[in-house]
Order: sequence, then structure tokens, then C-alpha cells
Amino acid sequence: MGKCNYLFISLLLILSVILTACNVSSTTNEESDEVTITYWQYSFPAKVEEINRLIEKFEKENPNIKVEAQDFPREDFTQKVAAALNAGQGPDLINLYYGWLPQYVENGYLQEIPESFKTTEEIDNYYTPMVQSSKVNGKYYALPTAVRSLALFWNKDLFKKAGLDPNNPPKTWEELIEYSKKITIRKENGQLEQEGFAWEANGQGAHVFREILLRQWGVEEPISADGKTIQWNKNSGGSEAFKYWLNMTKEHKIGEQNFLESYRTAFLAGKAGIMIDGSFNLASLKEEAGFEWGVGNIPLKEEGGVEANFGSFWTHGIATGVEGKKLEASLKFLEFITSEETQSEWVYNVGELPAAASFANDEKLVNDEIYGPFVKGLENSYATFFVDETKERDSFLNYIDKILLNDAPIDKTFEELIKDQQNIRDEYFGK
Repeated sequence: MGKCNYLFISLLLILSVILTACNVSSTTNEESDEVTITYWQYSFPAKVEEINRLIEKFEKENPNIKVEAQDFPREDFTQKVAAALNAGQGPDLINLYYGWLPQYVENGYLQEIPESFKTTEEIDNYYTPMVQSSKVNGKYYALPTAVRSLALFWNKDLFKKAGLDPNNPPKTWEELIEYSKKITIRKENGQLEQEGFAWEANGQGAHVFREILLRQWGVEEPISADGKTIQWNKNSGGSEAFKYWLNMTKEHKIGEQNFLESYRTAFLAGKAGIMIDGSFNLASLKEEAGFEWGVGNIPLKEEGGVEANFGSFWTHGIATGVEGKKLEASLKFLEFITSEETQSEWVYNVGELPAAASFANDEKLVNDEIYGPFVKGLENSYATFFVDETKERDSFLNYIDKILLNDAPIDKTFEELIKDQQNIRDEYFGK
């Protein structure tokens, strides 16, 4: 073979090696390209701390994905999300209250959970039943890590001072009123110094009325199955429950709206004997309460009566417009933070209960003296289907203020409240 042929073959071999190297280099670079996704949530300290810990763990397992987390005050959160998404600079993943979902979907902020990720049936089977209340038009747009129920907290030190058994919380609402009267202290001018029951409409009170008292007083379905009709006055039990709840503060005077700013600050300060709250408050109680306290079941109308509870949750959705590698990375992070492993850690680090149905009979949780009542509460928990949680909450508080501040008649105001709540739903479904 001539020198030219050898030279030609040699050049082909060299060129082949160069091209192969380029291809390998190109593939390696493509595979090692980092994807950065953003995750937004509201500023709840225990959750912020836990998400940061989880992100560190996730990034170690997925070195090509970086997660940037930001948190904002709850009252500013939705406005921040709206402004950022409308400007094309919003987050990839959003942690939001389940009651905001219909408005987020209507405004085009979220995309459906892809069937290729998890089918609707798979999601239904994976989660505790209350999560199904987060469907919008039969579809899931977000998935939670944890859920919440309510329980009764009591201050054992104040029970002792009032001559009550510190290990025996009230089992019925009548007992709660009776015990609370013994704990309540007022000055000679009537000013409240210490409340027996941390009564408040702006805290968990509205949920207690809607999902607990109404059901215990015989209104089995406060909102119609299709979510379109408010049925608080379906029978006389509705107005009776409403009056009973309001008279805790109006007639029995065992607690006041906004005493020491809020029901929770009053209890933490040792100035409230009893409160009803969620497991998410456990972290602050463990850190801040300077007294002995306990957790018990939600009171009943009468012993052996209807058991009911309010369930709620914060859930993770993927923003509209997230696609390609960012969508793949977002789904991978979503799978990680909703996994059973993450949920089993979340309950003890944040205080919220695992959302997966598989934890319903977890003996460690069920038998825990602190978490047990919350787990029991999940058995009969109902998550209110909101169409516009902000409007519905503001409406409720406005009519409560009419009664408490302007002495408006309870029965008439109750009917006006129902009409206003119904108008909000009619407007939503009319659209």
C-alpha cells in the first residue's frame, strides 16, 4: 500500500477518535447539566426548617438537581405568587393551602398532576380520604405531604388551681363550659384576666362550627356533595349549634375573641385553660409553654354522640408553564417530599400527620399520648370544600362581628350569613 493510502487511513482514524471523543464529551455534559427548580412556601418556622433539611438530603441523592426554597408571610403569599407568575418569574413548585386550589386553578397558576406520574385512582388509593376534597373538576393539581386534624389542649396547672383533675379533660361540650367557668378570672369591672376556653372565630373556631358542631347537632352534610349548596340550616340543629357556639362567649363568657391577641398566644402565655388547635402547634408548645399540658379528644355533644373533626392540609403544586427538564426535576422532588419515608419524618419534625392512608393504623402514632388524639381525629375528619377560602372566611368573620360587636340577633344573622356564603358559591359555579 502506498504512503498516500497509509496517510489517508491514518487521518480517518484520527478523525474518528476526535469525533468519538466529542460525542462522549457532549453526552457527558448533557447528562451533568444542573437543573435548578424553585420551591415557595409560607413562613412557618418548623416547615421551613424541615424543607431545608429535606432539600439537602434530596440534592445529595440527585446531584444534578438544585432546589432553591423561598418563604413569605402567609398574608402576602398568594399576592407574591400571583405577581411572580404573571411576570413569568414565579416558582416551579408552590406549597399552598388546599382551600386556595379552586382559585389557583381558575387563575391558571397550576398544571394538572400528569397521569404518567400518578393516576387519579393511584392518588385516591395512596392518600387518606380527606385529600379527595382537593380535587378540582375531578382532577388533582397538587399533592400533600401531611394532613391536619384538631384536638383539645388543656393546661394542667390551671386545672389544678381551679380544683379540677389535671388528668381529666372535658369529654363533652357541657363539661368544657363547666370546667372553663371555674378557670375563668375577671376583674371587678368585668375585664378578662384569664379565660377558661380560648374561644375565637378567627382561629380554629370557624372550622369547629362548620365541620364539628354542625355534624354533632344533626346536620350530617353541611355542604352538598357537589359543593354547590350551603346546607347549614338543613334542619333546626344548624341554628342550635350556631347559637350554642356563640353563647360560649356571649352568655357563658368563658373566653373572648382576640384575648391577648389570639387564642394561641393566650394559651402559650398560660392565660387560657383550654383551646382547640391542630398538631402543627405542637412544636411551639414544646418550646414555649412554661406549664404542664395535655392533648385530648374533641368534645362530643353527649357521651356516645357523633364524632367529627376538621381536616386540612397544605399541598404542593407545579406551576403552569413548567416543562422539559424542569418539569422532570419538579416531579422527582414532588415524589420525594410526598414519599412515605418523608412523611414518617415530617410528623415528628413538623407536627403534621402523615397524609398516606398506610399510616392510619400506625401503632406508634395511635398510642402516642400527644399524637394519638390527632390520629384518632382523622377517622372522622372532613376537609371543607372551599371555592374561595379567603372570601368565605372574611364573610364568616364579618357576620360574627355583627353579633359580637353590634349585638345583632343570632338567628337572623345566621340566615344572612348562609345567604352570603351561598352567593360566593353561586358566583364561582356561575363562572
